[in-house]
Amino acid sequence: MSLYYEAAAILQNTENVGGSLKSRIYGRKDLKSPPATIFALVSEASKWSVVLKDVVERSGILGIEKKLTPTLSLLLTHDLLLSKRGVACPASHPLKLAITRHKARLSAELTKYRIRAKFPTLDALRVHVNATTNGGKEPAHPRWIRVNTLRTTLAHQLETTFANYTQSDSLAAVMAASPTAKILHLDAHIPNLLALPPRADFSKTKAYAAGEIIFQDKASCFPAVLLDATAATLGDEDELEGGGMGRGAGPKIIDACAAPGNKTTHLAAIFCASVDPSTPFTTPPILACERDTRRAAILDKMVTLARADHRVTTRPGQDFLRLDPKKAGMSEVRALLLDPSCSGSGIVGRDEGVGLRFVLPEIGVRGAAVNEKGGKSKKRKRKGTEVEKEATDGGKGKVEEVEVKENEVEVDGDADADALKTRLENLSGFQLKLLCHAMAFPNARRVTYSTCSIHAEENENVVVRALNSNVARKQGWRVLRRDEQVEGMRKWNVRGTKEACVVEGVEMGEEEKGVVADACIRCEKGTMEGTMGFFVAGFVRDGNGEGNMESDDVDQRILHHGEDDDEWNGFSDDG
Repeated sequence: MSLYYEAAAILQNTENVGGSLKSRIYGRKDLKSPPATIFALVSEASKWSVVLKDVVERSGILGIEKKLTPTLSLLLTHDLLLSKRGVACPASHPLKLAITRHKARLSAELTKYRIRAKFPTLDALRVHVNATTNGGKEPAHPRWIRVNTLRTTLAHQLETTFANYTQSDSLAAVMAASPTAKILHLDAHIPNLLALPPRADFSKTKAYAAGEIIFQDKASCFPAVLLDATAATLGDEDELEGGGMGRGAGPKIIDACAAPGNKTTHLAAIFCASVDPSTPFTTPPILACERDTRRAAILDKMVTLARADHRVTTRPGQDFLRLDPKKAGMSEVRALLLDPSCSGSGIVGRDEGVGLRFVLPEIGVRGAAVNEKGGKSKKRKRKGTEVEKEATDGGKGKVEEVEVKENEVEVDGDADADALKTRLENLSGFQLKLLCHAMAFPNARRVTYSTCSIHAEENENVVVRALNSNVARKQGWRVLRRDEQVEGMRKWNVRGTKEACVVEGVEMGEEEKGVVADACIRCEKGTMEGTMGFFVAGFVRDGNGEGNMESDDVDQRILHHGEDDDEWNGFSDDG
């Protein structure tokens, strides 16, 4: 039946269609199944995916039924064992035949999982799965709220929107609180950032409607803070505050991949706080590029609502790679923020707390699995402690985050490691091309590069390749060392690793790898820090380069490492 094929195709998203899961489903006009039915199936299967991964792998059906992909097997097993309506296919349909012939085995494996996890009944397990949202044991994700200082102040919001709230020094206490609990935590790393209880709803407050508060993950705030694009860091502070830069014909800061606009408005808030409000600017100091016109409309709305439109120029349909650094209008660009398309492997949901995970079973992984002749496959006897650990953590596997409301994420249904490697190579090539293009702006002094990915290929590897590129060498770019970072970022302890800085064809000494790794900032999802998975690194230019770099001079071997930029329409985090 089309329902399962359509649900699997939307999850796999092989065409890299942008937008949230919900928007991708309801935006499709060619679906044969009702969008609400597809969304319900995907949402429920996602909640159970940790359990069903274990059930499918132990059953061994993926090695027997060639019609079943990992994604299809999980969707069908959910409906076979957990849905009241059963598998929504005619009795003779190949998919129904493929899954129902293994019902006894699948049902037995579900029972074994329940017993190992110490749940007396299936209903008890169901209550647990629903209570934990994603079927896992990860800490709940706090509701992060950034106070928009373009419209209000932290003090005013604490006196109004959060007047009845108790401030806690413990983020853990906030994360453990109920959605309606009147408790908040002032973040120690990001100014004007608050942590509220998971799933706390502020969408109907006056402050949210007026653009005074913005829902933005803590990690997503790191790039603008690390860039530190203020009057003091962009050049001559007296020139800035005296209006000298205001007489220029071009922007001072570029947000290269700007939609939906959270980072753009954060940039504007930081910059505006550093200059006299009366400073005249012939051209708004910030240029926000967004080549996707649909997303650019969201960017425009966000910038206007945040009252950043007097400091930000948006260019709908503008591809950052097609901006010519040599043009006169770009000569005053001093800082660039790059948060390009990425695998999205670090994203968690905001409105849904931790969000929904879709954990896929792997082909060839078997427990007490049936072989093709119907018997049990041989396997070593495992100790009780191993079984207990597997039961309590739900098993480890390939985890893909499926966002339901706001974010754009990757759901890669391909369990093949080679395919993932190829995909990451293509993505990192595109990301490197953007970063090297940013380094080609003749008067730029600061750049931040960030992703919502957990993969080193998109993170430290890109940083190392960029530092080794012709443009970085000729222009005098280097990494922004940890001791040079603003206080909040300097105090963040989760960093890159030397191992992740090892790149084929690039020679780096141990000391240099240590400096680069320590300069890279990482956030890990599912921890008591309450962030999504994220990566950011900064670059500075000391002015000791040749300064005559042409955009076309960038190392072509490096830039063509990945796919052509015109063909890529990937994912970004919440902006």
